[in-house]
Amino acid sequence: MPANFHQAEFDQPHPERTRAILKAHPEVRKLMGKNPHTALILLLVLTLQTSLAFTMGKLGFDYWWLSIIVAYCVGAFANHCCYVIIHDATHNLVFTSKAWNRMVAIFADLPNLVPGAMGFNVYHLKHHAHQGDYEYDADLASDWEAKLIGNKWYGKAFWLLFFPVFQVTRPPRLKAIKLFNGWTFVNLFFAIAYDVAIVYFCGWAGLVYLIFSFFFSIGLHPVGARWIQEHYTYDMSQETASYYGPINIVALNVGYHNEHHDFPSIPWNNLPKLRTMAPEFYDNLKSHDSWGRLLLTFLFDERYSLFSRVERIKEGKVSYDRAQKAA
Repeated sequence: MPANFHQAEFDQPHPERTRAILKAHPEVRKLMGKNPHTALILLLVLTLQTSLAFTMGKLGFDYWWLSIIVAYCVGAFANHCCYVIIHDATHNLVFTSKAWNRMVAIFADLPNLVPGAMGFNVYHLKHHAHQGDYEYDADLASDWEAKLIGNKWYGKAFWLLFFPVFQVTRPPRLKAIKLFNGWTFVNLFFAIAYDVAIVYFCGWAGLVYLIFSFFFSIGLHPVGARWIQEHYTYDMSQETASYYGPINIVALNVGYHNEHHDFPSIPWNNLPKLRTMAPEFYDNLKSHDSWGRLLLTFLFDERYSLFSRVERIKEGKVSYDRAQKAA
């Protein structure tokens, strides 16, 4: 297992490809815009998850096994869809008003039970601007995290199962990040109100169903392979990859990750159209067609570790502090 991320002096590939695509296909600009129908999908998914929580709550803890099955087979996909809606709202791709986009993200965050949408809003935009920069990109694992997990299947399985917990340990290391603002407390208020309402109307068993859904939706589950697909690789010639498999239907095309990084102003429904308009830029890139297969490959292929990422280095060398940590 490598002792550090792959060090790269070259810039991230997306700005250059964006310019090239716009020069070759100026009609791509027509794909940019807002998709207010995303809010209707949110209403549907939120109703589904709340209804299932109510049903599982009425069945009680005697049917805990059924709660796990439903959470794995339905809830994980529903919660993951909510994550994608938070993602599009973060890029202001639902409504014109930034405030309305924030509210969409906050309501999409409700089934996750913990207030994370506004924190994601801050560090995800930094990820786009500073992809692979350890001091600004929270998508990179922390050094201690990568060393702790290693490259054995049981370590990586543990990491995926508790991925949300590891994520919240990263933002404090970042520079120029202000995690708390007024919207953070709005997010917190609605999360607490929803959690209390779930316990009151659905019971603790209903809350437990949503907890299962939350952990499966970004962890040890095929949709959890999304985090691997996006930027993890042991072929450092391409640091971003897309997924073109069938789960995109319920994951709102979040697999189109190269396309999204190239054009973050294009909403989810138009990302496949971008690939169709500019096939010469995307058809030759490596991609995935199965999140399930990728999940198993990541777990059992020891070439994969949390260090299987590209890190941008400044002035041709690693900083003194980073070098000392890696030593």
